[in-house]
Amino acid sequence: MHEAEPGGKRADRGYEDSEVSAGRLLAFAGGVVALIVLGAALSAFVFHFFVARQPLGPPASPFENVRELPPEPRLQTNAPRDLKNYEVAQEKLLGSYGWVDPQAGVVRIPIERAMELSLAKGYPVRAQSTGVPVGWASNPGGGSGTLPRANERDARAPASAPEEGKP
Repeated sequence: MHEAEPGGKRADRGYEDSEVSAGRLLAFAGGVVALIVLGAALSAFVFHFFVARQPLGPPASPFENVRELPPEPRLQTNAPRDLKNYEVAQEKLLGSYGWVDPQAGVVRIPIERAMELSLAKGYPVRAQSTGVPVGWASNPGGGSGTLPRANERDARAPASAPEEGKP
């Protein structure tokens, strides 16, 4: 609602100018400035007080507190280089002869030589007719309890195999 001004006129300005006091506005601004100045003066006083009562001492030397490395294990600083060094060391172990356990007589041989020995020695095979591996407990002939080697299997094979088409 619009209120009428003294003299019968209506105020259509949207704000009130009768309650604004320039003196109060200047007093508030002066108070804010006084608080800022007082705070700065108090801070300067406290700073000079503590400088006089608690001196800082000589300036710190950059070599005075040298950092020592932490104990092992440390974090990796260059992971790709560490991985390459590890791979090289593993390749060296896998391609060389050496003792694993001298007391037990266990040795390490290169992978290529181990594959050659495995091929020369032969692998265990199963019997073709029964589906049960030769040498197991169900073997009617008894047996040693181990699978035969390739050369043993060839020795037990029949001398001649039936020809195709004939029973």
